[in-house]
Amino acid sequence: MESKVSEGGLNVTLTIRLLMHGKEVGSIIGKKGETVKKMREESGARINISEGNCPERIVTITGPTDAIFKAFAMIAYKFEEDIINSMSNSPATSKPPVTLRLVVPASQCGSLIGKGGSKIKEIRESTGAQVQVAGDMLPNSTERAVTISGTPDAIIQCVKQICVVMLESPPKGATIPYRPKPASTPVIFAGGQVRADPLAASTANLSLLLQHQPLPAYTIQGQYAIPHPDLTKLHQLAMQQTPFPPLGQTNPAFPGEKLPLHSSEEAQNLMGQSSGLDASPPASTHELTIPNDLIGCIIGRQGTKINEIRQMSGAQIKIANATEGSSERQITITGSPANISLAQYLINARLTSEVTGMGAL
Repeated sequence: MESKVSEGGLNVTLTIRLLMHGKEVGSIIGKKGETVKKMREESGARINISEGNCPERIVTITGPTDAIFKAFAMIAYKFEEDIINSMSNSPATSKPPVTLRLVVPASQCGSLIGKGGSKIKEIRESTGAQVQVAGDMLPNSTERAVTISGTPDAIIQCVKQICVVMLESPPKGATIPYRPKPASTPVIFAGGQVRADPLAASTANLSLLLQHQPLPAYTIQGQYAIPHPDLTKLHQLAMQQTPFPPLGQTNPAFPGEKLPLHSSEEAQNLMGQSSGLDASPPASTHELTIPNDLIGCIIGRQGTKINEIRQMSGAQIKIANATEGSSERQITITGSPANISLAQYLINARLTSEVTGMGAL
């Protein structure tokens, strides 16, 4: 295992994403950024910390495998030092383990768990670290959290083995990365249902905003589908327009926009059409072909999934009937470029989850 990583891995550049709480991030940044600067210099890895006043932040470590392991070692030892310092002021006698949370594309989690849990068991036994893969994907993403806890040395060995698995089984399809959201705010779905659910925040407001913005919803960067920066700004603006009016009232949802809120029934009639919206960009059409055996996962039981995708994206989606002798079905998506782009990603995410055996998205 050891030689494989150090020989075959040195010229391989890897990116590992970590999910951290604000306090942990503060510890890694250090006073005036001294600690993170030292970690970057000594490990040779690029260490980036996501912006934002969220309770959670993403720390991205990129570089050759040996640089990544050095950076991980420094982070693990820094966290252990924090634990020891906090214990000097407390009566507790047993030292809690160091815990790190990795964010891994769901399409790679199967390889990490192994058949019947064999791989994850082998990693636990050979490193002495505790490893747990979350059952659900992180909100609005196709990534899962992998929690590792133990002594710094056990964590470093564990990360090495996880890197081997990730190098051997690259992610399939485009990964929609997890982006931590600010604390909860009420959300309006395209149909006007108000949900105080932070998990739905990004798609719900995106679908409203996309109707007015002829922008691509995502741009592809390497393996990642990154939400368009302009949409992120719009999304933040939309999140500030609270409180929202109750259902059935026709107050504008945004200042200066005439966007009446309809009851869910009326909204269903408006779904995918621009009749209720004043500023809709001209519609365009995009066609996809999907293998017959995968069409079911996109349609869902009694059409639940395809309706969900229509609602979230605001696009019209038509699935052609099966033609004799063809192993594929045609899907036609109509709407603004942004609606189409979002619909494509939602379809792609459904396919990814089906192909990797993730079940419901």
